[in-house]
Amino acid sequence: MKKLLFISLLGLSITASAQTEALKQKVSAKADAIEKQVIAWREDFHEHPELGNREFRTAEIIAKHLKSLGIEVTTGVGKTGVVGLLKGGKPGMVVALRADMDGLPVVERTPVPFASKVKTQFNGQEVGAMHACGHDSHMAILMGVAEVLSSMKSDLKGTVKFIFQPAEEGAPFGEEGGAELMVKEGVMENPHVDAVFGLHINSQTEVGKITYRPGGTMAGVNDMQIKVHGRQAHGAYPWSSIDPVVVSAQIINALQTIVSRNLNLTENAGVVTIGSIHGGVRSNIIPEEVEMMGTVRNLSKEDEKMFIERIKTIVTKTAEAAGATAEVKIPFSIHYPVTYNDPALTARMLPTLQAVAGAENVLLRPAVTGAEDFSFYQEKAPGIFIFLGGMPKGQDPLTAPSHHTPDFFIDESGFKLGVKALSDLTIDYLNKSN
Repeated sequence: MKKLLFISLLGLSITASAQTEALKQKVSAKADAIEKQVIAWREDFHEHPELGNREFRTAEIIAKHLKSLGIEVTTGVGKTGVVGLLKGGKPGMVVALRADMDGLPVVERTPVPFASKVKTQFNGQEVGAMHACGHDSHMAILMGVAEVLSSMKSDLKGTVKFIFQPAEEGAPFGEEGGAELMVKEGVMENPHVDAVFGLHINSQTEVGKITYRPGGTMAGVNDMQIKVHGRQAHGAYPWSSIDPVVVSAQIINALQTIVSRNLNLTENAGVVTIGSIHGGVRSNIIPEEVEMMGTVRNLSKEDEKMFIERIKTIVTKTAEAAGATAEVKIPFSIHYPVTYNDPALTARMLPTLQAVAGAENVLLRPAVTGAEDFSFYQEKAPGIFIFLGGMPKGQDPLTAPSHHTPDFFIDESGFKLGVKALSDLTIDYLNKSN
């Protein structure tokens, strides 16, 4: 009897595996067929970028496409976000797939015919606008995934939630936005998401390659404001002052010891940067106050806690030693958690990535101190965030234009792999979870 049961279960397993492979073959064929359309979407988004919380045209195009596929669509989520719900023909788990939508206040310099010439407003200033980080690629790829998966809806187990998110680069000053707001508005519920996948194009990774990292892969970030209060005096009589400029210099130097003396560099990286310092109006007046702004990056919650405690201690005690006072606000306006790839989920889905790209093209990457608000979704469900090659073959990564620059460039031949990777991750996760 046990032998018969084993044979029966084995047969079901083989059948399920064969069905999964058949679906993935359909994915490959469909991705090939819509490659030109994916590229066309990307070029249109690239030519018409919109900044965070202002992605009105972009959202309209996405919503129209999802509706045309028979996907249930909700608009206006997290300001201008679009959420699509594809319910498969069979019961199962829920996978969320995310693409960000916003451009950056950068004047484009690339020679492509679809280069942006858009001028717009950002925090009260007239600026150029450009998709200088590849969000146009992410949207086009996810629109392609939606078309691929909706075409096999009846064979799909479970539900796929397509999250098109505004303001990943940060909302305008004084506004909420991004993943944090979408999560607050319930995007990871109704139905509850069991796993979330996302990708980011990379202009310095060769086309055809995928890079990944289990655990902390992108840093958590806090910005900070430091105000040092002293006593104003004539610049010729510094002994009459409590000089907040000198105190600020001492604070900046002392903050650098957090990474060099308090962080275990064999485990994780970290960054403390002061990027802005303002104080005084004349060369011969010692001012009463100096204001500094900075950013702090860490790759674990424990490191984040230590960084914040040490910063507060160093700032306040250094000022006190000089007879001044100081206050620290951290976070001041920005906080993203660590982008943390669930190790068990990463190990489970790695064979899928290796199958779709070739094992030799799926590479372990070092952690980076850049930040991503995809991390807010990963606080609600296990998730994986991968990087997709967008650099032309044979180019030197050291000379390829980096993200957030006027010359940022992406080779569109890599989009098809992105469509296949997200589609296959979804199919494999849903089928292996039932």
